Amino acid sequence: MSNSSSLNEFLLLAFADTRQLQLLHFALFLGIYLAALLANGLIITTIACHHRLHTPMDFFLFNLSLLDVASISTTVPTSMANSLTNTTTISYSGCAAQVLSFAIFILAEYSLLTVMAYDRYVAICRPLHYGTLLSSRACVQMAAAAWGSSFLNALLHTANTFSIPLCQGNAVGHFFCEIPHILKLSCSHSYLQEVGVVVITTCLILGCFMFIVLSYVQIFRAVLRIPSEQGRHKAFSMCLPHLAVVSLFVSTGMCAYLKPPSLSSPSLDLVVAVLYAVVPPAVNPLIYSLRNKELKDPPLCCRVSGLVKEVAGSLYDVANSSRSCSQ
Repeated sequence: MSNSSSLNEFLLLAFADTRQLQLLHFALFLGIYLAALLANGLIITTIACHHRLHTPMDFFLFNLSLLDVASISTTVPTSMANSLTNTTTISYSGCAAQVLSFAIFILAEYSLLTVMAYDRYVAICRPLHYGTLLSSRACVQMAAAAWGSSFLNALLHTANTFSIPLCQGNAVGHFFCEIPHILKLSCSHSYLQEVGVVVITTCLILGCFMFIVLSYVQIFRAVLRIPSEQGRHKAFSMCLPHLAVVSLFVSTGMCAYLKPPSLSSPSLDLVVAVLYAVVPPAVNPLIYSLRNKELKDPPLCCRVSGLVKEVAGSLYDVANSSRSCSQ
């Protein structure tokens, strides 16, 4: 295979070889996918329909839920379809679209989490200026900047990646198309044109991470100065959901992208990929619905908790039935 112009499709990494395990993978991913869609959909609907939830933090949470739905819809349906139809192929254009979409949503989610850290900083450290610094217009502008900058960055990465000659075959060692795994198929030294873009993006990511860390340093200092225990508890309750989501996002991303090459293996890469691409969109709404007082109304909490219990029960039944079939 001389170059990428002769490629018509890519081969994705399968989760299992036997038919029973493929169906089990389909059932598990289907359960997680439906749980993520319904839980995030409940948060989106609740925020959109209740006027008292039209606050800056809830506006950003609304955007975060949209991004969670979009990111998990980029990777999971294709993987489920491949398991159901017993295939591993994805078209060249489909792979490029998946790379672009996933990069947009992941970068936008990281940018949005940075903006949400600023929201918590202003709410706790500068409460008298909250209405001015986080007006409706300012919130829309920050959300638009997060979406727009992520789109341009992802478009630049995708264009650079697919303009590189690919001469190492078409087998992507991943269950979905992603830039690092596409670059592994490039010819020797031909990926260097992507290095400059990666360096710029890395600097932006580190800048956002430092901003989040410094924001929470100031937040914790301000909280510890609050004299009443009830006031400190209320302030921590405002920050814990966001801090938990940031920790989950950053920790799974670091496991995926900063893992030593010596620890790399197909099975481990699949597990890590699921941890950062599939788990956060399904867990984030549960974190916010259980810890955020504004979203702790009985209808939403009961629906999300009931949904999780039903999905867990269904997955347990499917696992038992598949185990029985395999035996």
